[in-house]
Amino acid sequence: MSDFNAAKHNPDVLSCLANLSNDEVFTPPDVVNKMLDMLPQELFGDKNATFLDPACKSGVFLREIGKRLIAGLEHEIPDLQERIDHIFQKQLFGIAITEMTSLLSRRSVYCSKYPNSRYSITRFDNAEGNIRFKKIKHVWRGEKCDFCGASKGEYDRDEALETHAYEFIHTAKPKGIFNMKFDVIIGNPPYQLSDGGFGVSAKPIYHHFVLQAKKLKPRYLTMIIPSRWFAGGKGLNEFRNEMLSDTRIRYLYDYENAMECFPGVDLAGGVCFFLWNRDNKGDCEVTNIVNGEEFTSYRSLNEFEIFIRNGRAVSIIHKAKSLNEKMMNTYVSSRKPFGLPTNERPKGHGELVLRWQNGEGAYPRNDIKIGVNIIDKWNVVCAKTAYDHAGSPGKDGKRKVFTKIHILPPKMICTETYIVVGSFDNEREAQNLRTYMMTYFFRFLISQFLFSQDITKDRFAFVPIQDFTEPWTDKKLYAKYNISEEEIAFIESMIRPMELNGGDNNSEDV
Repeated sequence: MSDFNAAKHNPDVLSCLANLSNDEVFTPPDVVNKMLDMLPQELFGDKNATFLDPACKSGVFLREIGKRLIAGLEHEIPDLQERIDHIFQKQLFGIAITEMTSLLSRRSVYCSKYPNSRYSITRFDNAEGNIRFKKIKHVWRGEKCDFCGASKGEYDRDEALETHAYEFIHTAKPKGIFNMKFDVIIGNPPYQLSDGGFGVSAKPIYHHFVLQAKKLKPRYLTMIIPSRWFAGGKGLNEFRNEMLSDTRIRYLYDYENAMECFPGVDLAGGVCFFLWNRDNKGDCEVTNIVNGEEFTSYRSLNEFEIFIRNGRAVSIIHKAKSLNEKMMNTYVSSRKPFGLPTNERPKGHGELVLRWQNGEGAYPRNDIKIGVNIIDKWNVVCAKTAYDHAGSPGKDGKRKVFTKIHILPPKMICTETYIVVGSFDNEREAQNLRTYMMTYFFRFLISQFLFSQDITKDRFAFVPIQDFTEPWTDKKLYAKYNISEEEIAFIESMIRPMELNGGDNNSEDV
């Protein structure tokens, strides 16, 4: 009993377990306690407060809550066994995501896989205790699950296989699972499911847990989830809009590099946790963590069309937009600028030259139906895959952003490996755009929109268009937009320098 109630666990098996999975990520105990610190601490001295983890994996959330309640209720319930019985039978509840994690969670919380055994720290009259698991079936509507959107082709499986139909989000009436109200809902839900897209494509699922939890109207909701929702995207646009406009989100902790939160786990876009307070509205206290340093700001989450994660970037973005110039996202092409997929290759004949990922070759002009108007121009292109992303910005915490920037001369086209950033009648203006793209200023503004490795035209929404008849340098840009010395230092602490390799217009810049 004393081991369970110890303040320190060294080593803690759940800290080790937290490093094992990159799909359904286990939460380290120290992160759980940071989340619990956001809650009003008087909750842990309230014998009537109830807590639910709707996505139990290791049981670490319920275990850490239990430890705080054991300490907080000592005076009200002096007898230790009576106190433990009350806490674990009347205050702590969980829904496991698989049968295996139900056993793991019970072992972590009750010290026994079966809480009706003599080894359990509190005795239930059933083998589940308050941590339940039921094998649920998807509800297919056509080829997709009506509740979670899972692909029928991927998850309509044999009864013996795991279907990942999570109970909490596969019901229209989540209150009926335990038939009770909860003061706190807390957890780390599954992040994604394969959607059957060539074996590598996946759709987010974590937002379903957040929205379902809100339906239960707890006093407090806190979850740790990927930060990619900040920018929306695949299935997340409505969720982003709801979250950013919800003034009940009072605390938000954001790790740009997910490995600072989950050691060894690379999550594109980083990871965050938040506190939603049902009865308290206002601006959000946003804490951004980069390389172990924290920066906190108080602001509205929906000031911009996406969420600006680092408060120090907000003033710079305002300055970049202050002259009411058009932005580069109105200039940049969509994906497939010439209508050619990534796997398109030269055909060995024709007056055009096709640039693809690993080379170039002849291609017939008549086969091009899209981008015809820019074939005979000087086109500045960049690879659509970023050099780095917010979830893994590099060992020094700085980002290069672009892997490749090329200038394609007239009659040279490209596959969708690239996007066209600008088209010009002469080489000099193309060169001026290219050098602009290499500035700290340009790449910093792109990075504010970069929550994955995809560089698309919307990522350029904060970058103002310049007069490309003249060259642009950081010194010139900082002066034009009145960027302060402090802001310059911040920009250059986040972005790596980028140099031209020789004088070849078509050379790579990395």
